[in-house]
Amino acid sequence: MSICSKEVKAGATLGSSRKLSTRKMAVAGMLGGFSVALSMTPIGYIPIPFLGINATTMHIPVIIGAILGGPMVGTFVGMIFGVSSFLRATTPFFADPLIAILPRLLIGIMSFYTYRLFKNSIAAAIVGTATNTIGVLTMIYLRGYLPLEAVLGIAAINGTTEIIVSAFIVYAVVKATKNFVKTS
Repeated sequence: MSICSKEVKAGATLGSSRKLSTRKMAVAGMLGGFSVALSMTPIGYIPIPFLGINATTMHIPVIIGAILGGPMVGTFVGMIFGVSSFLRATTPFFADPLIAILPRLLIGIMSFYTYRLFKNSIAAAIVGTATNTIGVLTMIYLRGYLPLEAVLGIAAINGTTEIIVSAFIVYAVVKATKNFVKTS
């Protein structure tokens, strides 16, 4: 069920003339701005010194955007996440756009279709977070930056923590937003 009622033409997307509502554009802009703000604070990328990597909360606006605005909104916010990760790269693997950007574009798509299938924001948060973690770490391994043992260790530590945090935050934000929209 879309939370949008009024649609405006937003131009061609992927060769089609899909419509993008003003509400979806507002959600994309707001969550995109929130992603930029998160990327400039320690809350967006939490350093883990002994591993030389960061735990992230940057995927959360992407998941929320996908649930509330659809796959195009999720992909847009995911692109902001990926580009910010690429621009602030402190390790060689995040200076690689195939690692920093590509997996982040898939978070919104996977989250949206999971939400659409199960109608459950927690399931969408789990799948979106797993898409980020598995996508990034698989690319790090395939591109030869880290050995499999390191990748699996990072997945166990970061992946589990990020899934739990994401599930709580996404559930709370989506529930509050949908309750607000119902009462408006």
